Amino acid sequence: MLMELPAIAGVAAALAAALLIAFITTPVVKSLAERVGAVDVPKDNRRMHDHPIPRMGGLAIFLGFLLSTLVFVPLSQSLRGMLLGAILIVILGIFDDIYALPALPKLLVQIVAALIAVFHGNVIEVVSNPNLFSDNPYWVLGAWSVPVTVIWIVAITNAVNLIDGLDGLAVGVAAISSLTMLVIAMLVSENVVALTMAALAGGCIGFMPYNQNPAKIFMGDTGSTFLGFVLATVSIQGLFKFYTIISFAVPFLMLGLPLFDTCFAILRRISKGQNPMSPDRSHVHHRLIDMGFNQKQAVGILYVISAILGLSAVVLTTSGALKAMVLLCALCLAGLIAYKVSMSHAGDHSGKKEEKDHAPESHDDLRDPPGGGEDGAPGKGAGEQE
Repeated sequence: MLMELPAIAGVAAALAAALLIAFITTPVVKSLAERVGAVDVPKDNRRMHDHPIPRMGGLAIFLGFLLSTLVFVPLSQSLRGMLLGAILIVILGIFDDIYALPALPKLLVQIVAALIAVFHGNVIEVVSNPNLFSDNPYWVLGAWSVPVTVIWIVAITNAVNLIDGLDGLAVGVAAISSLTMLVIAMLVSENVVALTMAALAGGCIGFMPYNQNPAKIFMGDTGSTFLGFVLATVSIQGLFKFYTIISFAVPFLMLGLPLFDTCFAILRRISKGQNPMSPDRSHVHHRLIDMGFNQKQAVGILYVISAILGLSAVVLTTSGALKAMVLLCALCLAGLIAYKVSMSHAGDHSGKKEEKDHAPESHDDLRDPPGGGEDGAPGKGAGEQE
């Protein structure tokens, strides 16, 4: 059942308000970041930007989201819990962007923030049974509800953080994921979830002009962990409710790119006998750069992948598993063909591309910001709990 016209107008207003607030406040946040020392200074060959760039830009996204949510979204207990946890995550991110905090205290604070959300009603109590041949259509988690929910929230929080390695990548993927959940919520008349996701998508879109390559400001841990936390928490409110296969598959499709990248990063390191939280240069965005794509091309490819997964999630919700699988396979085939074509062109222009990739204005590539990824000194940085 689709949302009614007044509700759709409210969604549009929430998105527009968050977009404008984030867009207007980003230059102010940029100036503030420079004043407090939240600046990413290139100091090793992992960074491709050749000059200091402020981080902590996620504060503008948060402000846009928070103000729009307070104005347009009815404050239920679960939403209050999500907002309180998000505020704690943002405060942690600000300190991390300034001081590059150690991993363990950050992980503990993330768990506390997740528990705040959980004890305000954001709990995964029931999930659909992924075994289609089972007589039991869903699982009641019982005593496992709290630990499973905390693991989900903390995992998504850090998964989004880990893909923040190229200009505009994490904020764009988060925008696509939030728009996916927005569309699904509108299709099933989940008004509160739709309004919340509209506010998040608006904040992301308003910040993107400043974060596209070459970035004027990075969103840092303040933004990446905040986006992951909100996406994880709202997915509990809006997607895990359905006692069908949809409730199991949709969140994983919607957040497929960061989840895939994080899982394979951990498995890759374990297979090499490394600490699973140790940094490396083998994330999917790193591999695209090493294959010869420049930063804008790599980000565009990952946007397309995220959009394909999001569209599949929408089709799964509206048309069932079979049509979603057919769509996903068709889009993957089209993507493979496009990849082959682009690689043939990349080979023809590799010399020119190499010059562009090493141009002086180059960027945030391979950055995984010190407060939010892999570029910090050993033992620091958030995303991989270095």
